[in-house]
Amino acid sequence: MSPPEHIKSSTTSPYSDLRAREALQRRTLRVVVASQVLGGAGLAAGATVAALLAGQMLGRQDLTGLPVALTASGAALAAFLVGRLAQRHGRRLGLAMGFGVGGLGSLGVVVAAWAGSVWLLFVALVVYGAGSATNLQTRYAATDLALPTRRGTAVSVALVSTTLGAIAGPNLVGPLGSLATTLGLPALSGPFLLSGTAYLSAGAILFVLLRPDPLLVAQELEHHHTSTSTTPTSTAAPRPGRDAVAGATVMVLTQVAMVAIMTMTPVHMHAHHHGLGAVGLVISIHIGSMYLPSLVTGRLVDRVGRLPMSIAAAATLLLAGFTAAFAPTGSMPLLVLALALLGLGWNFGLIAGTALVVDATVPANRARTQGTIDVLVALGGAGGGVMSGMVMAATSYTTLSLAGGALSLLLVPVLFWTRRSRTTSPQNL
Repeated sequence: MSPPEHIKSSTTSPYSDLRAREALQRRTLRVVVASQVLGGAGLAAGATVAALLAGQMLGRQDLTGLPVALTASGAALAAFLVGRLAQRHGRRLGLAMGFGVGGLGSLGVVVAAWAGSVWLLFVALVVYGAGSATNLQTRYAATDLALPTRRGTAVSVALVSTTLGAIAGPNLVGPLGSLATTLGLPALSGPFLLSGTAYLSAGAILFVLLRPDPLLVAQELEHHHTSTSTTPTSTAAPRPGRDAVAGATVMVLTQVAMVAIMTMTPVHMHAHHHGLGAVGLVISIHIGSMYLPSLVTGRLVDRVGRLPMSIAAAATLLLAGFTAAFAPTGSMPLLVLALALLGLGWNFGLIAGTALVVDATVPANRARTQGTIDVLVALGGAGGGVMSGMVMAATSYTTLSLAGGALSLLLVPVLFWTRRSRTTSPQNL
């Protein structure tokens, strides 16, 4: 494989020194943190009311999962394009463009709600999905220069920084609804005003400050290591097969289970006369549980191992499904517990799965592979969103929650299959 265009004429790298590389990694993490705080607010604010807005405009409960499906479909396309763009031109350009498109989609939702146009809403939600895909892909920028034994921790720093915005977003549903009403807009469109502003700001921060680009530097370091090595090396991923498949499977199944239950919880609560404030509280705790435990989870992934933490994800999601299924409709504490466990299981799965994928790739193919896997994650979310509304309309929230929890058990045979095949260093076991 020929070296990337930006390093063909270069003979040395200022980041070959470990201290210089670590200094750049710390700077990269600071930029990622800033963008993730904003991205978390944009993601959570829209996700809280998307199903309610669609239900209000469509007048049908069985299609309330459609916004998640449309958003996830847009996220899948964006993940593919952002991954390809990052592979060729670096994280900075790919992530900045992804957030910018997501911001425009958020504002499109506001216009659709104001105009009462369902078709414009559908289109805008697809475009809005670029923001969620980019917010998720930003975690990879934190790993490009991280040492192998610190990759789980690097992912966790990116994710935990999402917490502030992710928790604030749902709790601003009420005030943002009042603001929207004051502006002559439907109340449920208010959170998308925040999403648009947050996504555009996150993109601007990455475009201006993510210099030098961590992925391009990693590619440069890899090229110089290969060119100066006294033994033949390959740019192929060290474990392109089962480890990458395992990481992708962990992330896809945890995404499907989480999205299916999370999407219908606001609808379930609204049907049982819980107000928007209560819905916002439950979703904010859920999203906080998705991100806030990350620093602990990252260290566990690095120390205990990728595969054990993936199994922990399956067990936690199963417990979440059972708790949601059997919680009395008026019990806020049990709904809070169920959604907190749901977020925690997703957190375990995402960080462990991401670390598996990063371990199985090299800078020359990393962004492209990551983008492709995130396409599968987004499509899994789309399927979970569509099916959740149909399952709940045809059966009940109890059945949906049990099915979502049981789905996570499919992880166990895949992980044991992977474990039996591994012959590499025990640090990743």
